[in-house]
Amino acid sequence: MSSIDPIALAGSRARGKRPYFFKDPDVERVLSIAMAIAMENAVTHQRLDALERLIESKGLLSREELDQFRPDREAEAQRTLWMKEYIARVLRIVQQETEALESGAMDVPMEEVMDALRKE
Repeated sequence: MSSIDPIALAGSRARGKRPYFFKDPDVERVLSIAMAIAMENAVTHQRLDALERLIESKGLLSREELDQFRPDREAEAQRTLWMKEYIARVLRIVQQETEALESGAMDVPMEEVMDALRKE
C-alpha cells in the first residue's frame, strides 16, 4: 500500500495569495468548486467513453452488460475511498480557506469573518 496520502495532497496549495476574479468571495468559492467538478467530470466522461467503445468494439461486453455491473465488497471499498479523495479535491478551496483562517494567514477583516459565520 502507498504511503502517499491523496486526501492531504488534494489540500496542498501554491505559495502566495490566491487570485480572485469576483468581488464576492462566496461566488469565487462556488466557481472554484464548480470548475473542479467540471474538470473531473470531463476527464471521466472521455475515459469512460473510450473504454466503453474499446470494450464493445472488441466484442468483450455490450453496453447493456456494462450498465448491469454490480461491484463486489472490495470494489465498493475502493470506490468509497475514491469518492473521499474526489470530494477532498472538489472542496479544496474550502479546506484551504479554513486552514488559513485558523492559522491567521488570511487578510480578512474580523467583521467579514463574523458576517460569514452568521450566515451559516
